[in-house]
Amino acid sequence: MKSITVHGMDKQLDQKIREKADEQGTSLNKTIKGLLQKALGIIPQKKDHEDEFMDLFGIWSDDKARKFTSNIKEFESVDIEDWK
Repeated sequence: MKSITVHGMDKQLDQKIREKADEQGTSLNKTIKGLLQKALGIIPQKKDHEDEFMDLFGIWSDDKARKFTSNIKEFESVDIEDWK
């Protein structure tokens, strides 16, 4: 990724950028990039990481989900005798 240096920034602009960064709780770099994107009408793409984890989480069919729910029904109630 490229870097850009801005020369001759006046105190007021510097102060406003720093205030904005403090308000947002972000770094100066992230704040400036956000301001430039907004000014240029560029909407940053939000990353959806769902696909990266699909191999770790199974997806049940409706039938399998119904069977699972049916099979665990007995665990929804507490038998008081078990706790004596």
